[in-house]
Amino acid sequence: MALLSLQPFRCFTPRRPSNVSKTTMPALSFSPGLWGSSEFDSRRLRVVGDGKYRRLAVVSAEGSVVENVCDEQVAEVAQIVQERDFTGTPYVPIYVMLPLGVINMNSEVVEPEVLMDQLRALKSVGVDGVMVDCWWGIVEAHNPQSYNWSGYKKLFQIVRDLNLKLQVVMSFHECGGNVGDDVHIPLPHWVTEIGQKNPDIYFTNREGQRIVECLTWGIDKERVLKGRTAVEVYFDYMRSFRVEFNEFFAEGIISEIEVGLGPCGELRYPSYPAQHGWKYPGIGEFQCYDRYLMENLRKAAEIRGHFFWARAPDNAGSYNSRPQDTGFFRDGGDYDSYYGRFFLDWYSNVLVDHGDRVLTLANLAFEGTSIAAKLSGIHWWYKTASHAAELTAGFYNPCNRDGYAPIAAMFKKHAAALNFTCVELRTLNQHEDFPEAMADPEGLVWQVLNAAWDVNIPVASENALNCHDREGYNKILENAKPLNDPDGRHLSAFTYLRLSPVLLERHNFMEFERFVKKMHGEAATDLQINPKEENTADSSANLQ
Repeated sequence: MALLSLQPFRCFTPRRPSNVSKTTMPALSFSPGLWGSSEFDSRRLRVVGDGKYRRLAVVSAEGSVVENVCDEQVAEVAQIVQERDFTGTPYVPIYVMLPLGVINMNSEVVEPEVLMDQLRALKSVGVDGVMVDCWWGIVEAHNPQSYNWSGYKKLFQIVRDLNLKLQVVMSFHECGGNVGDDVHIPLPHWVTEIGQKNPDIYFTNREGQRIVECLTWGIDKERVLKGRTAVEVYFDYMRSFRVEFNEFFAEGIISEIEVGLGPCGELRYPSYPAQHGWKYPGIGEFQCYDRYLMENLRKAAEIRGHFFWARAPDNAGSYNSRPQDTGFFRDGGDYDSYYGRFFLDWYSNVLVDHGDRVLTLANLAFEGTSIAAKLSGIHWWYKTASHAAELTAGFYNPCNRDGYAPIAAMFKKHAAALNFTCVELRTLNQHEDFPEAMADPEGLVWQVLNAAWDVNIPVASENALNCHDREGYNKILENAKPLNDPDGRHLSAFTYLRLSPVLLERHNFMEFERFVKKMHGEAATDLQINPKEENTADSSANLQ
């Protein structure tokens, strides 16, 4: 019923072309029963199970296993499945993210010999380079403007010796507490000391909970960090990096600087913090209750002439609410009232203004070097009218408004590339796993990529979750190089999340090599692996 009621709004959402290439499965006739029957056209072939129990199975539209597939059928299916040939397509560089804790809190490279072996393996399959976070909490840990780059200098020398390129992230956020975080790297100690006396330097929700992952954008121009504003602190850090690693810029080893603009390095509010109890697919909460942002809101309401609008919504639910359960986000809710539009416009403009300020200084610090920034792919509740999860994150993107065009225009102003996530996700899979989430990652990816391409800025991407299977890789390829695009548009680069022993397992690494070749526009032969080998110890040995 909810789906039907929302259909009138869908006309405002950019549509994907109908000719996007997909892996197809024709009717099969090689075994009795379901195989070869007319019902098979409505089924899908998927990998189910975990670890050594992974197997191919026929899955219904509802996601239940209809029939398991034997080894002989696997071999025959491999010959029948039709995949798009990417030979001769544009070359898209491939980077691999290094482990979060590759540099420890003492600014030392962790297990450099092991890392070198892993990097050699990546180089052997044609990977172009690696991405590494330069953590503010490690480099400027103890005292303002006292920087320790020693561990990164050794790491960069290792990368240079292997003739790999570097994408470097200026990481002004805390590491730990988010999906995939396996280490804890706090903000600099001298910053957290300030935060103990003045907790309003952090983003804050309605209940007064502080999000200590990064600094609120309300202090961008406030001298509360030992005489400096937040953007001055970021600029000094970036300028120090540029001077310290001048030789790597001069030699072209550093190909791009990605500038961290918020939690997880992404341009968004920390609206869905797992450490405060958020669980997917909760809508999240507005994070504007620190005194600096509330004062900013008061001034905006005063300029508008409505003093009583100097408040955040009081009916927007909590972290794990559903849109339909709130007065603000439900269909016909307050998000589309005069007040709601004023508040959401202000909230999203604070996000755009923050990106504008920091990228302006990044271009000063890194003149002549490509810069980029990252947007998160908040795809849950995308099929509803309000797009609640996007709204709390700062993306004013309800069904009747393009919330990513202003962000793309700001990136264009600074000649910055836009790095976007979740390109490996399929909408059908999300519907099977979390039908209540009303998610549409494919629709979101298409909207954001086109917003960027419409203003002619480079678009790069990365996967949001671990990806080792062909289905995920094929989805990335579809988004990286849209079929029959009249303008020949494609991703400028792709960064794989992330280097790990699991990636280097034999079968996973062979699939990854095949993916790299296709992204490079090279001919890629199929894997030559006996399916029965998957249960042997040798097949799971690391390629190190």
